[in-house]
Amino acid sequence: MAQFEVATNRQTQLVDVTAQVNDAVHQSGVERGLCNIFLPHTTAAVIVSENWDPDVSRDLLAHLEKLVPREAGYRHGEGNSQAHILSVMLGTSLNIPVEGSQLKLGRWQGVMLAEFDGPRRRSIVVSVQPAS
Repeated sequence: MAQFEVATNRQTQLVDVTAQVNDAVHQSGVERGLCNIFLPHTTAAVIVSENWDPDVSRDLLAHLEKLVPREAGYRHGEGNSQAHILSVMLGTSLNIPVEGSQLKLGRWQGVMLAEFDGPRRRSIVVSVQPAS
């Protein structure tokens, strides 16, 4: 198991962490198996999205803001209910196949940290299980 940190610099943003996750997979020594990526936070998420065109990230964040507005009369006193809701909607873990000691992602896919309550330092836990 490996863990690394990512610093976010805006309240909401998507950060491509594919390279760091692939480094952890490679360092695990597992040639073929399954990678679990886990985010131990309640106001962020981890997703697979396109990581080539930055407009995709901008469009995604803009649409999520429309679906779950930051200000909507929430009762939670810390003022970050939107972040909690988006974290639950998108999820805090992923499973991705491993082949050749790297994530078996599609051509345009990347692993993205979705920040909804930044700026912060976020931890990402990566565990890799070999195929049986």
